[in-house]
Amino acid sequence: MSVEYYRKKLIDLRADIAKERERKKKDNEHYASLIKNASSPSSKASYRKQKIDRAASHDRRIESLKREVERTKEALARERAKK
Repeated sequence: MSVEYYRKKLIDLRADIAKERERKKKDNEHYASLIKNASSPSSKASYRKQKIDRAASHDRRIESLKREVERTKEALARERAKK
């Protein structure tokens, strides 16, 4: 692979991280609204659990993307060292 490929991949991965953070923020706002407007304690508890689960899912995805960024940086360094 070329140096340009890895540079583009880094840019794309960083954009994906930003998008995932934005999705997490929107989900948190959505679930906060559901919790606030819930009519019964059991539905509030259910929404709280869903909110925590969705936030954890977003966090896992962000961490995965960060690891991919690190791997791409290492591959870019190897590619540069070849030349």
